[in-house]
Amino acid sequence: MAPERSGGDGGGLPRTQNIEMEAPPETVERAKELRRKLTLPEVILWRALRGRKLDGARFRRQHPIGPFILDFYCDEARLAIEVDGSGHQHPDQARYDQQRTEWLEARRVAVLRVYARDVLENLEGVLFVVRQRLRG
Repeated sequence: MAPERSGGDGGGLPRTQNIEMEAPPETVERAKELRRKLTLPEVILWRALRGRKLDGARFRRQHPIGPFILDFYCDEARLAIEVDGSGHQHPDQARYDQQRTEWLEARRVAVLRVYARDVLENLEGVLFVVRQRLRG
């Protein structure tokens, strides 16, 4: 028997995957806190993305999805953007990031990782890459 399909809100994913992508209440609350504590690179990138400024794509910041909080997420493109600082180079963090990426990709969410340094020093270059990913 084929999995039941959800309505238009899930991008045609089986209902079981939509449920997996719903964030638990504690993750939603943590996302609200993080929205008030953005890093400087996140603030700069958010200013460039908010209000459909980038090719009309609607991004959310600190968006809860399943057990994770994504720095930025565009539902229409199913694209997550993660701004990585120097801490992401630590082996334990890199392993966690890889597991998280695999979880998201299994649910058809593409993950674009950008270095915080690149946002600070080359915002136009970062936005160019984001545009490419939005266009497929």
